[in-house]
Amino acid sequence: MVRLRRRPAVDLRVLDGLDNAARPVVQVKLVDAGDLYVSWRWEHAPGEPRVMALDRGRLRPGLDDLARALPSPLPGEDPEGALGRALGGALLDREREHALTTRLAQTLLPFHLTAELNELGARGARPHLRIQPSPSTAQVPWEALPGDAGERFADLVDVSVLTPATVRNATGRRVAPWDRAGPVAAALDPRVPGVPDGSALGSVLGPVESGSALAAMAAALGPRLRPSAATVSDAFRRGDLDRDLLEAELATAARFLYVGHVTTAEHGLGAALHLSCPASASGRAAPIGAHRPLTAADLAFGHRTDAPRPWRLPNRVAMIACESGGDARFAEPSGLVTAMVQTGAEYVTAARWALPTDAALPGGGLAGAVVAVNDAHEAADPVAALAAWQRDRAARWWRSGDPSCSPLFWGAFSTAYAPTPTPRPNP
Repeated sequence: MVRLRRRPAVDLRVLDGLDNAARPVVQVKLVDAGDLYVSWRWEHAPGEPRVMALDRGRLRPGLDDLARALPSPLPGEDPEGALGRALGGALLDREREHALTTRLAQTLLPFHLTAELNELGARGARPHLRIQPSPSTAQVPWEALPGDAGERFADLVDVSVLTPATVRNATGRRVAPWDRAGPVAAALDPRVPGVPDGSALGSVLGPVESGSALAAMAAALGPRLRPSAATVSDAFRRGDLDRDLLEAELATAARFLYVGHVTTAEHGLGAALHLSCPASASGRAAPIGAHRPLTAADLAFGHRTDAPRPWRLPNRVAMIACESGGDARFAEPSGLVTAMVQTGAEYVTAARWALPTDAALPGGGLAGAVVAVNDAHEAADPVAALAAWQRDRAARWWRSGDPSCSPLFWGAFSTAYAPTPTPRPNP
């Protein structure tokens, strides 16, 4: 049995109403209001919520240390400085990483919740934990938090991001259907106009060799790959994949795989993907040289300002890109994940923080993450499939200390899960 933390016995009667045939699901919400307020409720017992206030003074040191361990720039820091700091930081040293994540677990996880999860683990159940982070906890790698004997949170539960109720239950939201054999719209390291390969918006994957895992991934998609490519190598670094072509491909796709750059802004709707769009393309973002980014606002409201129309996103979306899942860092959560959920996605996998390329840290960390996330989105349950990969990486990291298996890579990814809203009963 996996145990997260040893604590005094607590009342576990909330679990008595759980059907043995049903998968336990718990919703956890965090709110910054001076201290950190954590509330949770089991979906089988909606009338029995729990709430606990966690002292900010106890939380702050661990959260500050986490921020210093990540490659996302701190205030006043440039991306190169942030990367250099993270490459010498706690997440690439097994003992320091364990100390950091242990401290986060001890200060962030309410003992009543861990007792309930431990009880379900003893019963042989694997709960689904749907968590809605607050801005201060948006980058916490919940799956990496260890228990008493070094087991990770991912050993006990499957974790997904719970989008705000106003987003997932929005009036008029329609979840796109899932077709396992359907087309896959892919933007695999697209060329950004006017940008050299080695620059800030240049290639994230570098040359893709014919015998590599990335090439095999693209080849396995076969005729499902959209836009179609004459050869496997032609699927990468395309220079013609602009917003108009992508929008058309997404309208009939079953899922979307994006590997490239995401940049953030002062507000969530300004978060942007970088495709092969010239500055002359219609859109809501200001051009950057010869290129216009595609923002979350473009997706949510339409990029054609003269005839706005929201995009249609497929059932599953994966973004392997720096801080692509940064919605929760804003006071009012919004961004690329939110825009994709609003426009049809049920599952959106994205990154909590900046991702080092394999040029910065050789060994296949980023390339391996691309393949793993793609495989998870081919599975029946992307949340469970991603968790299985994270468990495997965690075990390898602890055995070998291989940098490519560090939580710096696998801990970055989380999946927002927003199924079709349940119809409200008529009054």
